[in-house]
Amino acid sequence: MGIKVTKTEIDGVLIIEPDYFFDERGYYAETFSERSLIGSGIKVEKHFVQDSHSYNVKAGTFRGFHFQNKPHNQTKIVRCVRGKMIDIAIDLRKNSKTYLKAVCVELSAENHKQLYIPNYCAHGYLTLEDNVEMVYKLDEFWYPASESSINIDDITLPFKLPFPKDTLIYNKKDKMAPHIKDAKINVE
Repeated sequence: MGIKVTKTEIDGVLIIEPDYFFDERGYYAETFSERSLIGSGIKVEKHFVQDSHSYNVKAGTFRGFHFQNKPHNQTKIVRCVRGKMIDIAIDLRKNSKTYLKAVCVELSAENHKQLYIPNYCAHGYLTLEDNVEMVYKLDEFWYPASESSINIDDITLPFKLPFPKDTLIYNKKDKMAPHIKDAKINVE
């Protein structure tokens, strides 16, 4: 059992592809293994303490860009277990050469890719189909006093939105997310 790890433009944001073993019954995979992460050179600073699951009814649903500030910032490993989506990580380190750059990866139930998102990145995603489910692995619990977000209008995405922006489905909190100049960002 092992994983393939691919670096992205943002230091520390990694695409993880676990080994899947297929036969006439279907498949088997270790979708998370701390041993495999460490063996692949990924520095695991804290143990993962929570799994979360989201379900999205409609294509064009946008969730993000969320993060938690110190001392409760979170590293995430995310994967799509049903449907297809674009997953997005944004570098929030003000001294980084990739500050506010976005890395986008298509995650789907078919491609089995996962995205490793370090604790200095904001995270969001856009569903490409109806009935998309996503699973998160987190190394820190949710702390409302530490949570923050940034507005999608402040981010230059490296892809053309597949839906008109005014038709995206947001919740009120994401739609009203602060702009960079007003956001609480303390992740470094």
